Amino acid sequence: MDFLRPASWEEALAAKAEHPSAVPLAGGTDVMVEINFDHRRPEYLLDLNRVEPLHDWEVGEENVRLGASVPYTRIMENLRTELPGLALAAHTVASPQIRNRGGVGGNLGTASPAGDAHPALLAAGAEVEVESVRGSRFIPIDAFYTGVKRNAMEPDELIRAIHIKKAAGPQQFSKVGTRNAMVIAVCAFGLALHPDSRTVRTGIGSAAPTPVRAKEAEAFLNAALDEGGFWDSGAVLTPAIARQFATLAAGACNPIDDVRGTAAYRRHAVGVMARRTLGWTWEQYRSTGHALEGAV
Repeated sequence: MDFLRPASWEEALAAKAEHPSAVPLAGGTDVMVEINFDHRRPEYLLDLNRVEPLHDWEVGEENVRLGASVPYTRIMENLRTELPGLALAAHTVASPQIRNRGGVGGNLGTASPAGDAHPALLAAGAEVEVESVRGSRFIPIDAFYTGVKRNAMEPDELIRAIHIKKAAGPQQFSKVGTRNAMVIAVCAFGLALHPDSRTVRTGIGSAAPTPVRAKEAEAFLNAALDEGGFWDSGAVLTPAIARQFATLAAGACNPIDDVRGTAAYRRHAVGVMARRTLGWTWEQYRSTGHALEGAV
């Protein structure tokens, strides 16, 4: 196994172009586990830790540009207001030591359906900036996951940054596991209210071959909120709306039975999380005066 250690982004792209099979190494929280257990033996490791731009973030007027290697701890400490859903998801990632090393770019590169960042990124409507010596492009998060641990990147591309709209409304994240720390999700659910467009987006993790959105649940809730005038009135959502949203969210799952949980349990748990996160986000929307602002 050869170890490539570029000092700049340009050197990293050149190395990836010359060795497309090289496996990027940043936090190493996924890659090193696979290597240590001999589940993976790449010909080349591409160490990106000296590439400074990957560790930076920038808060613009509308978006946050998050470098691929920004660790979860920094997201929790510095971007809680702009990216509340992702910050909540970051809290559930493993241990403090791993949160100090791991970043969203690693979750995206691995593309495991159980990655904690995926539901929050789907709910927020993120875009992934990838680049090669041929140029750069943006991949919408909805098109990024192509199969079990597969993504839409070309072999010579690297993830440079993730672009995420600053939260215009409340966001929530919920995860089911056998304990509160150091655990892979049995399933997870993210929800984001977007009052500026009067829409709702969701994200489901570890309950299908890829991270997915509950699109039928979103369409139902979008229609219910609009037709009932809830965005302007800020009225309490009816139990019937919450139940139907939960049922449709559970129906979006395509889970399997494995050592962490059964398919039936995952569907049930996603429904429970959908109902609870909807209650939390809507109560926050009502209590922060968003409804009054929308009615003006």
